[in-house]
Amino acid sequence: MSSTVIDKSVDKEPAAIKAWVEGRMIYMELTDYRIIAFPADRFRRLKGATSKQLAKVELRLNGYALRWEELDEDITVKGIVEGRFELSY
Repeated sequence: MSSTVIDKSVDKEPAAIKAWVEGRMIYMELTDYRIIAFPADRFRRLKGATSKQLAKVELRLNGYALRWEELDEDITVKGIVEGRFELSY
């Protein structure tokens, strides 16, 4: 008889390989190829941003964070995947 042990402590933190904006939705493609989207209005600084400002999203920290330089806003990919938002509906 054989068995397999899975060590869950080896789980990797989610990282993005691509980020983009469509309308007021922010999308990110993760290293495991999942695509996650969230409304910009879930964050104070993004809620007041113009479409042009939102479109300037950049990946930072090797894909572990999203950055909007002009808005001085940083959001972790892990926080988004876990559903941690500033504003609730």
